[in-house]
Amino acid sequence: MARGLLRTRLVRTDHLVSVRCLDGVGQRLVLRDTFGARVEVDPRVLVANPPLWRRLDEDARLSALRSTLSCGQTALHRVSERIDRETALTVFKVSGLE
Repeated sequence: MARGLLRTRLVRTDHLVSVRCLDGVGQRLVLRDTFGARVEVDPRVLVANPPLWRRLDEDARLSALRSTLSCGQTALHRVSERIDRETALTVFKVSGLE
């Protein structure tokens, strides 16, 4: 679910069809589900909210197992690497190892 200024959009992450990465000034992930819903998510939201990322990652894996996710593994892998990197940096900072 993504909330904008005027409305809320809902995408079933357990029924994903595609995940695309839009590069530019503000990077966005575009999620589409089997019901035709579409939402854009800033990857920083996922980095800042690990439970939300885990939910998206688990549901995307489920969609891949169901063979509904036709494209998006690369985009999800890039986000996963970014989250792993940010998490490691945070651990190093907290433990004084930076």
